[in-house]
Amino acid sequence: MLLLLLLAPLFLRPPGAGGAQTPNATSEGCQIIHPPWEGGIRYRGLTRDQVKAINFLPVDYEIEYVCRGEREVVGPKVRKCLANGSWTDMDTPSRCVRICSKSYLTLENGKVFLTGGDLPALDGARVDFRCDPDFHLVGSSRSICSQGQWSTPKPHCQVNRTPHSERRAVYIGALFPMSGGWPGGQACQPAVEMALEDVNSRRDILPDYELKLIHHDSKCDPGQATKYLYELLYNDPIKIILMPGCSSVSTLVAEAARMWNLIVLSYGSSSPALSNRQRFPTFFRTHPSATLHNPTRVKLFEKWGWKKIATIQQTTEVFTSTLDDLEERVKEAGIEITFRQSFFSDPAVPVKNLKRQDARIIVGLFYETEARKVFCEVYKERLFGKKYVWFLIGWYADNWFKIYDPSINCTVDEMTEAVEGHITTEIVMLNPANTRSISNMTSQEFVEKLTKRLKRHPEETGGFQEAPLAYDAIWALALALNKTSGGGGRSGVRLEDFNYNNQTITDQIYRAMNSSSFEGVSGHVVFDASGSRMAWTLIEQLQGGSYKKIGYYDSTKDDLSWSKTDKWIGGSPPADQTLVIKTFRFLSQKLFISVSVLSSLGIVLAVVCLSFNIYNSHVRYIQNSQPNLNNLTAVGCSLALAAVFPLGLDGYHIGRNQFPFVCQARLWLLGLGFSLGYGSMFTKIWWVHTVFTKKEEKKEWRKTLEPWKLYATVGLLVGMDVLTLAIWQIVDPLHRTIETFAKEEPKEDIDVSILPQLEHCSSRKMNTWLGIFYGYKGLLLLLGIFLAYETKSVSTEKINDHRAVGMAIYNVAVLCLITAPVTMILSSQQDAAFAFASLAIVFSSYITLVVLFVPKMRRLITRGEWQSEAQDTMKTGSSTNNNEEEKSRLLEKENRELEKIIAEKEERVSELRHQLQSRQQLRSRRHPPTPPDPSGGLPRGPPEPPDRLSCDGSRVHLLYK
Repeated sequence: MLLLLLLAPLFLRPPGAGGAQTPNATSEGCQIIHPPWEGGIRYRGLTRDQVKAINFLPVDYEIEYVCRGEREVVGPKVRKCLANGSWTDMDTPSRCVRICSKSYLTLENGKVFLTGGDLPALDGARVDFRCDPDFHLVGSSRSICSQGQWSTPKPHCQVNRTPHSERRAVYIGALFPMSGGWPGGQACQPAVEMALEDVNSRRDILPDYELKLIHHDSKCDPGQATKYLYELLYNDPIKIILMPGCSSVSTLVAEAARMWNLIVLSYGSSSPALSNRQRFPTFFRTHPSATLHNPTRVKLFEKWGWKKIATIQQTTEVFTSTLDDLEERVKEAGIEITFRQSFFSDPAVPVKNLKRQDARIIVGLFYETEARKVFCEVYKERLFGKKYVWFLIGWYADNWFKIYDPSINCTVDEMTEAVEGHITTEIVMLNPANTRSISNMTSQEFVEKLTKRLKRHPEETGGFQEAPLAYDAIWALALALNKTSGGGGRSGVRLEDFNYNNQTITDQIYRAMNSSSFEGVSGHVVFDASGSRMAWTLIEQLQGGSYKKIGYYDSTKDDLSWSKTDKWIGGSPPADQTLVIKTFRFLSQKLFISVSVLSSLGIVLAVVCLSFNIYNSHVRYIQNSQPNLNNLTAVGCSLALAAVFPLGLDGYHIGRNQFPFVCQARLWLLGLGFSLGYGSMFTKIWWVHTVFTKKEEKKEWRKTLEPWKLYATVGLLVGMDVLTLAIWQIVDPLHRTIETFAKEEPKEDIDVSILPQLEHCSSRKMNTWLGIFYGYKGLLLLLGIFLAYETKSVSTEKINDHRAVGMAIYNVAVLCLITAPVTMILSSQQDAAFAFASLAIVFSSYITLVVLFVPKMRRLITRGEWQSEAQDTMKTGSSTNNNEEEKSRLLEKENRELEKIIAEKEERVSELRHQLQSRQQLRSRRHPPTPPDPSGGLPRGPPEPPDRLSCDGSRVHLLYK
């Protein structure tokens, strides 16, 4: 950027400014040069966009020519801008010319003579090949470079070999599985025989020796292999190396070979367990470990965003160890193996388990014969299609699912349908670049030559894919033995001196094998520290019944080469599980709007009632109804009706951050509205009950009513609510919680499940707080019902609307006692819960307002009693309620007069009794006792005066009457 700023004045100057100039130069710089065809120019310090924006470059600025692909710059590679406005060496053009392979410019054990050109070899260049003494040339001695290609294959120099009759034989003991779980010997044995012919025909490799093969059919069975291993070891001739095929057989052979100082070289073993150098110290394999599939699988899982996979494996060591390695790798990548199933011979139950557990991405590890059993069960369980992806091993025969198998009862069409779209990961066993190998054959030439040797079609031949590995195994052995023997016997050891006790030769062969590095028909052959082959991984997909290459993966460089030819039944890679779409259940907007309208009308009604009550507060009839308490009732109804609005707000209207405030609004509006509305009515009915029911000692309270006591009672109820709600919100505040319901299937045929969710206002100890709140309010409601019932026949002038209050209490209490438990039961049904709760609030508020205020409005409007207090007094005679009050006052006055008379009479009776007792005592002292009556009766005394006998209890009772 700094360079661009310094050169900006020059770059912004139009061409030709400042005087006459040549077409290619100015006095302030050089005109920009366009790059040659198939090449480019590197402008140092400038970006591509900056180069497009300028026409001239400054003096002393340098440009560099570069070419693409297999091309080289011919002419000056660097040019410099001179002070005269021209570039250096403009008389010599710079071109990008295609070159031929530089490998032809060297020849092992020989010399190359280049004529008609210079290094590198350009079009028209010619090379001549000459071999060193004791070597002869195999191939053409001359090649010409034309359009980047040499006219003939590159020759090589072979040592002059000893005649076959004089060469010493070196024996290889091999076990080929011609049948069984993996019949790889069907193609690998012909490939090994081809390699032996090619090696033995070379004069530069083991010129004094001839490799010979002794082989048996192991049937991929360790028991059968044990028998043949015994024969190979205990029967002559001595074998210098053993070559098993299957992993189970290789495990047996490699463990035993160490006791005989034998190197083991496998062409078809993939078990990760064989990488254990302590257990298998002399084991090598041209077939990479099965764990090489796992980095590729993990890479594909990450590419397609899969986080959950399932596995099913055949119970063998190779697959168990492979799966253990996969489990470690996916764990490191943050991927979870949710289900892991295994089977020995019958996969029916494991496949059913995968279906039941909703497995989607499934890795299958089993031999080809078991694969047919698995996918027959897969078809029966419908565990295939657009929702599923299977990952299989890639070394099955291409038509493995079409091969007749009497152990399954599925047709070819059913098997073809079940396997469609599965992915295979396969070690690159055939060099994708059609370059010549150490045997002077390309990979395609090898395939053509091997196909001619086979007795049937390659797709029906087991091990055809692994055949290049078997071919290169012989070449790896031959090169190692050649290095050990000194390349023709000039130095090194004598291979014919090898025996099972000669560890020296074994160690030299081991070192030679460990350092192997050559180009084979399977690609570059090199072994890692555990003796396993390092290679690329081929990724294929079964599309339309045939395998298509969709990519390569190099685990050593973490490089995924993708061809973008993958096809999916559903159009895209499926999800690793049923895609769960979380949807919130929102309140019906029609219901919310309808109830909101009713609530708004109720608030208007409450405001009208409140205004009416305040305006007519001077009227005696209104004054006798305790208007301030009625005002509080109207305010409480307004708050309760206002609570309907936050009660209906949910995630459809507000965000999750505003939800706690809505929860608070619901609680406080409902709590305070109930306390003011119901508390005012409860206070009235409680005062009436306290004063007018069976309370003789409180008769004086009836004469006077102190309003502050009523207000204090309402204040106490409101204060208790405020205190309770404040403690609740400080200790355990309300917050947004989510209730999750059972998954639902969508109406459309899509691979998703709908997970309904519902928002609630809750706290950690919600049930405890609700128990306290509902318990306290419930007691008030029950007590209110009781007090209303007890005072239904009471009539008082101080609170003339207590009967209407009682009716309102009945309605509020019944609605609240029903609504509270029902809404708790219906809390999971948002529409029903809201409708029940909000309509209960609306109806109870409407009933309260109508019962308390409408009769007063009607009375004042129809009779005009708001005009004056005097007129109100004059018109009370025509009112039924006023007549009753007048009668009540008269009866109270008469009752008080009668009470005074009774008190005077009682006092008089008490005095007369006292006098009577005094006279009786005086008479008894004056007259002795009268003798008893002869008839046996009591002694007779003097007769009582008639007026004394009239003072008895009956007269006293008459006075009270």
